This record gives sequence, structure tokens and C-alpha cells, in this order.
Amino acid sequence: MRVTVAGSGYVGLVAGACLADTGNDVIGYDIDEAKVEELNNGHIPIFEPGLAELITANRRAGRLRFTTNLVEAMEHAHAIFICIGTAPNPDGSADLSGIFSFAEVMAPEVRRPLPVAIKSTVPVGTGERVEQIIRGKAKHPVHLISNPEFLKEGSAVADFQRPERVVIGYEDAEAAEPIRELYVPFVRNQHPILMMGRKAAEMAKYACNGILASRISFINEIANLCDACGIDVDDVRRAMGTDGRIGFQFLYPGAGYGGSCFPKDVQALVHTAEANGVEPRMLSATHATNEDQKHVLFRKIESRFGAGVNGMTFAVWGIAFKPNTDDIREGSALTLIRDLLGAGAKIHAHDQEALVHLRKEFGERVTYCDQSYQALEGADALVICTEWNDFRSPDFDRVKALLGQPVVFDGRNLYDPKTMRRYGFEYHPIGKPVVMPGE
Repeated sequence: MRVTVAGSGYVGLVAGACLADTGNDVIGYDIDEAKVEELNNGHIPIFEPGLAELITANRRAGRLRFTTNLVEAMEHAHAIFICIGTAPNPDGSADLSGIFSFAEVMAPEVRRPLPVAIKSTVPVGTGERVEQIIRGKAKHPVHLISNPEFLKEGSAVADFQRPERVVIGYEDAEAAEPIRELYVPFVRNQHPILMMGRKAAEMAKYACNGILASRISFINEIANLCDACGIDVDDVRRAMGTDGRIGFQFLYPGAGYGGSCFPKDVQALVHTAEANGVEPRMLSATHATNEDQKHVLFRKIESRFGAGVNGMTFAVWGIAFKPNTDDIREGSALTLIRDLLGAGAKIHAHDQEALVHLRKEFGERVTYCDQSYQALEGADALVICTEWNDFRSPDFDRVKALLGQPVVFDGRNLYDPKTMRRYGFEYHPIGKPVVMPGE
């Protein structure tokens, strides 16, 4: 099938590459000329495991290309996927201006009856509004389909190629059939393609992210209570997770969630609820708890060093909001760095993929280190914000020798307290008793 993917960001690149890999002829359309030129020259602007190889292979096979030419993109299309970002507005609502703008300009260029699937995360009723915009200017029938993405950064290619489920929302079953057919090669594992009403599909994405975010905020609140009571949160978490009604997923305490999905989607769901006269008490509390949790590492540092934080240097391992991505949006490391800089501290930051984005955020106020041990040189303490694999088993003797003080603040609970005690570290995890050298 000839497919046009509008938007060559995170979702659009993954969707386009994966659809091309099953034999479809895919054009990625974007208004950013520099990005399109980069993509056509083989440079991938984001880090996602497996994505660069997939794009390169399908470009070589002639099944994937990128353009800024809207006429070319529309002449090509037998189906369109809209993958345009929906960043949050100041009031928490989703910014739909990019999607509406695309609908306005693409409508006059519609060359044949088309299914148009929105993969962007959009509030309930967006499909209807976009359909009205396009139908008002298009010469051929257009049917808006809701096809929300359920990709996890760091495993997005695998998630698209082997989905747990595909959600397709429609008002016309026949018009949705080409979209369903595109997903058939990806569900040979017998996982379902769930067909439903368009508004239900739009709500499903937000509902899924809302409940997952609430689990993270819940366990973080329990972890803070464990801190106050001198309890190891892992004991509590094991008791919870082995309950078949609860399970372990998203019950890992830390310094708060970030990224491009949970923060904005929870806020957008709150905005939708309020706009419809529903008081979103749990969702509002989920968001507020998470925003507060992003300060938990600084509170631990401030409690330990007091006013002495002013003039100290902290090594920060991990800037991306999670491992296997270069995405720093809404990450807890950003909050920590702002808090530390505000208190007069200096920062040595290290991350495998995200330093280029951090530099755009903080400029010369932060020292950027390409190697993890380099960040420790001249630092008074180590703070861990992202659970990259190569942080899990460092040379602890080397870490201790490089640090001015053997103090570690662990926002992801990477280390066994017994190990830290054996190496002589003062160790401050989340929701667990502090380990002091010699105890």
C-alpha cells in the first residue's frame, strides 16, 4: 500500500519505518526542511534502538523516503497517518495547532477517497473536528480514523512490530479496513486488533497512560512514607507485586516519571475532565505527586549537606528520562540540576545519548562529560537519575577513589545496600534506609 506519514518525529519515524519494512511504499512528510534533508542523507535525529538500521535498510530498498513537498506526499497516498506532536498548552490542554494546520493544507490536495489515521495522542472529539476541516475543502471523501500509538521509548520498534494490541477507532467500518489491513502482518502472535468507536479509541490512550502514571505516583508516595518510617520499600513492593490483582509493572519507586507521554497526557486528561464537568481528583493527585517527587533527590542532598550544598560539585549520571532514549523532556534530572544550580552547586553531567539536548537547556552552566568516570573527577558526591545498564555494575573502588566523598544518591535504586556498605559508601536510595559506612 502507498502510505504517507505526516510528521517525522518520534512516532512518525517509527511508524513509517515499520510500515515500510512490511513491504509498503512509505513517504514521510514534514515541514522541517533541515530534518528532511538529514533523513534523506541517512542521519537519524533521535536515538531509538533499532530505528536507524530499519530506516537505512528500507531507504536502500526504495520503500521509504522523506519530503517537504505536500503535493508529492498527497499524490502518493492511499492512506495517511498523522503523527504530529501535541505538546501541552500552559493550561495543560493538548496543543492541536499542528494537526489542524496540516488538515487545512492537505485537504485541497486530496486526490482520491482516503482513510486518515491519527496516531498522535489527541483529546476526545479531535477526530471529528479534523474530519470536518478536511471535508470542508476536500474534493473526495475522507474518513478520520483514531489509531493511537502505544510505543515505549527505548523499545518503540519492538512495540510496533509486536504490539500487545492495536486500537482502531472509526465511524465507518469499511473506511477503517485499509488501516486494519496494514496492521495484520504485526499481529501474527494472535494479539488483538481492537475495533471500536472513534471517541473510545481517543480515550483509550489517555486512560492507559493515566493508570500507569498513577501506579508510579502511588509507589513513590509509599516509598516516601517508607523513608519516614525506616522501612525498605522493596519489602512492601514485593508483597504488593506478588498479588495477582496488582502485579509488579510500574511499581518501581524513583525520582518521578518524565518523557513525552505521561506528564502531558495526564494533564490533558485532567483538562478534558474539567471541560466536561468531571472533577479529576485521582489524576490531579497523580500529576501533583509526580511533580513533587522530582525534587526528592535534592531534598535528600539538602538534608545531608544543608547550606554546604553551595559551592559543592555533584556528578549526575543519567539525563534522559529513561534508558535507551535521548529524550530529556520532563525528566527528573532537569529538575535536580535546576535545584542544585539554584542552591549554588556545580554540575558534572554524563549521559550516553542526551548531553546534546542538555546543553541546549543549560548552556555553559553545566560541565558535560562524555565518560561516566570523567564526571566523578572533582565531584563531592554522585547522583543517579537514569538507570542505564552500564551504571548498574561500575568499578566501585574507582568510583570511591574519584569522588571527594564516598556519597551516592540513587534516584533509581540501582544498587544493593549490602554492596554499598561493603565498599564503604554512604548510600541514599529511594524508600530505603540510608547506608552509612562502618554500620
